[in-house]
Amino acid sequence: MEITARGLWTMVHGMGFGALYLLACSGAIVEVWRRYSPRAAASATSGDAKFLRVYLIVMAGMAWLTVLTGAYVIYPWYRAVAPAGTTQLAAYPQRLLMSSPSTIAWHSIGMEWKEHVAWLAPIAVTMAAGVAVRYGRELRNQRVLRRAMMCFLLVSFLAAGTAGFFGAMLNKNAPVAGGTVFHLAEGRK
Repeated sequence: MEITARGLWTMVHGMGFGALYLLACSGAIVEVWRRYSPRAAASATSGDAKFLRVYLIVMAGMAWLTVLTGAYVIYPWYRAVAPAGTTQLAAYPQRLLMSSPSTIAWHSIGMEWKEHVAWLAPIAVTMAAGVAVRYGRELRNQRVLRRAMMCFLLVSFLAAGTAGFFGAMLNKNAPVAGGTVFHLAEGRK
C-alpha cells in the first residue's frame, strides 16, 4: 500500500480538515440550538458561553485551514498545464476532466463551486464566532443575532458539505497524484 505526497495532502485537506470541520459544524448547530433557544430547559452558563466561543474559534481556524490548503496547496496541482502534445492526462486533473464530455461537468460545476462558493464556509463560521465572542450568554436574549448566527452556521455547513462532495467526486474522476511515494505496507508475496 502506498500514497503519493500529493495524495496525502489531498487526504489531509479533505478527510482531515474538511470532514472534521463538517462534524464540528453539525455539533455547533446542535449546541447553539440546544443552549441558546428561548425554549432551552436551562439558561446557558458562563462555562457554556466560553466553551461555545472556543469551539467556534477552533472551527473557524479549521475552516480556514481547509480552504487555504485547498486553494494554495491542492489547486495548483489540479491546474497543472500539460505540455503541448501530451496524450496521457492522468497527471493533469483539470485537463483530464475537460477532455471528455462525460466528465467536463465535474470541472465546470464541481471545481467552480470549490474555487468560489466554498469560501463561504470559513467566512460564515468566522462571523458566527465573532458573534459568540461579542455576545456570549446574551445570545439567548438576542433573537435576531441568534437567528443570524444559526443561518450563518447552516450556510457554512452547506457550503462545506457541497464542497466536500464535489471534492470527493473530482478526486474519484481525476485524482491529484504525484510527488514522493510513501510505502505504507507491503503486500503478501
